[in-house]
Amino acid sequence: MFSRRNAWRALFATGLMGLLVCPIPSSITRAEKEGEKPAPRAVAKKADEEPAGKKAANVAHVKLSGSLDERAPSSDPLFGSASPENFKARLDRIHKARLDKDVQALYLEIDGLSVGYGKLDELTRAIAAFRATGKKAFAYVESGSTKDYLVALACDDVCFPESTWLMLTGVRMEVSFYKDLFEKLGVVADMLQMGAFKGAAEPFTRNSLSKENREQLTSVVDDYFEKSIVDRIVKARPARKFTAEKVKQLIDAGPYSARGALRAGLIDRTGYPDAYPAAMKAMLKASSVKVVKNYGKKKEEELDVFGLYRKLLFGPTRSVTSRAPKVAIIYATGAITSGKSGSSLLGGEVMGSETMVKAIRQAEEDKTVKAIVLRVDSPGGSALASDLIWNELRRCKKPVVASMSDVAASGGYYISMGASKVYAEPGTLTGSIGVVGGKIATGGAWNKIGVKTEVISRGAHSGILSSTEPFSKSERETMKGLMQDVYDIFLDRVIANRQKAGQKMTRLQLEKLAGGRIYTGRQAKANGLVDELGTLDDAVAAAWKMAGMPADKEPEYLQLPKSRGMLETLLERSADARLAGTEAQALAALRGVPGLTQKLRPVIGLLELRRDPVWAVMPYRIEVE
Repeated sequence: MFSRRNAWRALFATGLMGLLVCPIPSSITRAEKEGEKPAPRAVAKKADEEPAGKKAANVAHVKLSGSLDERAPSSDPLFGSASPENFKARLDRIHKARLDKDVQALYLEIDGLSVGYGKLDELTRAIAAFRATGKKAFAYVESGSTKDYLVALACDDVCFPESTWLMLTGVRMEVSFYKDLFEKLGVVADMLQMGAFKGAAEPFTRNSLSKENREQLTSVVDDYFEKSIVDRIVKARPARKFTAEKVKQLIDAGPYSARGALRAGLIDRTGYPDAYPAAMKAMLKASSVKVVKNYGKKKEEELDVFGLYRKLLFGPTRSVTSRAPKVAIIYATGAITSGKSGSSLLGGEVMGSETMVKAIRQAEEDKTVKAIVLRVDSPGGSALASDLIWNELRRCKKPVVASMSDVAASGGYYISMGASKVYAEPGTLTGSIGVVGGKIATGGAWNKIGVKTEVISRGAHSGILSSTEPFSKSERETMKGLMQDVYDIFLDRVIANRQKAGQKMTRLQLEKLAGGRIYTGRQAKANGLVDELGTLDDAVAAAWKMAGMPADKEPEYLQLPKSRGMLETLLERSADARLAGTEAQALAALRGVPGLTQKLRPVIGLLELRRDPVWAVMPYRIEVE
């Protein structure tokens, strides 16, 4: 018997060596940096000097790093998710520590969070709920990105290593434009859009932002800057008596070294992990501190060789679920496409309508499932695939509640309209009610390298989706009519959902909010586009209540869609390749070029959607560092 990690080493002979860690025992406080006389270090205090009545303190340690996946946990022993824990699992561990009478404090080790403001809001609420019990929370931030810092601010004490930095520099939104590149290549992006603000096609048809898109993107950036950053810092550092204007000045002066951040009052101390428990001991007024490493994290599964081989080929054994009443959490993550879910060509998740419909039906048919929560983290994609998912949710007889994560825009917002109630985080990026469609005509590029194409056709519009030539005048008019119908359907879905939710919204009022406009969760709530601002737990509680279940009874969870085995995944990818092999190989080679993946992602998104003529997608990329 041996663990998953040992199995990996035995099978693939990685021979990885452990890292040698050289602890540095010192810790520098703000007082020392400002020239005041430092307080005696807790580690130097003698036991007989400790006041009577002190008790030992258990501190629950939870590490937060990476993207914090929004998907059902993988049970594939080797080729599942890079992290066996999803976002909900991290939140559950914090919740468990809050209720654990043997835990006196929380210790968050934060390093390189790659999340949006939706997850950031949810993390800070979980920390606030923990502190509301009277327990303290401590944050150690190794690489100080803005989002790492904003999560840490929810704690009582923030510690940075002395050699790191705080990249507190504000909000930055980037939109790349490809029109000039296309012209040089002889490629034409022939695109149409419904709604003046539906700018999904602008990167391919313009070389700068339109007035309408600049207006809406500026509104979103202002909301993030004022509410998600400035207000958060003001409220989190009351002892410093920061004003909004002072915080803006601090941001303009950033980034900071750890020492500079300490002098500015943005953090509480500098130090290292080995010395931090001593500081915790002093703040907790405890006789000693025991840090429970990876508190609440599930241990690695033990496997024998034959069991490992079977799981590699056929996936994990489907365990028999209990008969206890459940809430099904269905993860709607990634760009929406027809077919099955999987991975995109440049990384990230792809949400297939076939996989989603199957998961929804499984939850609906499972008699132990009393309610469904749709957890959405998607910028949209295929209008058809979005509608198929929406329809399956609409057919459910069980209560359905939508919970928006970082992004639930365009098609992501569309599928949320299949729910009876919609929750968003204040920092969720949502809306973008509109459609876009078109094609990239590459005939000019082929001509430049000597490849000529001749066409024999019947039917005036037989080449409407041809990749060789742009639309003819009549083809363009036909496409506009098709897209107008899809846009009208989108508006119908929204108005029906909003009116059912009790919003007194007319079609005319909705049209003023639609047209492709994007909103933060705060703005969407103010405009009646979502019902509540709240967390995944809030959405679960609402669904549980709607199902008539007792409030004092905790539900079990069925998390869907379930992960697949390695062999199943490989066979499906080869049978359902989204691009030809040569195209996929070329794109794979480009992944190693720094920055190129992010620049190419919108273009690859179009290639992955090229089987569908109309899209409900929002390709904007917001960078906050």
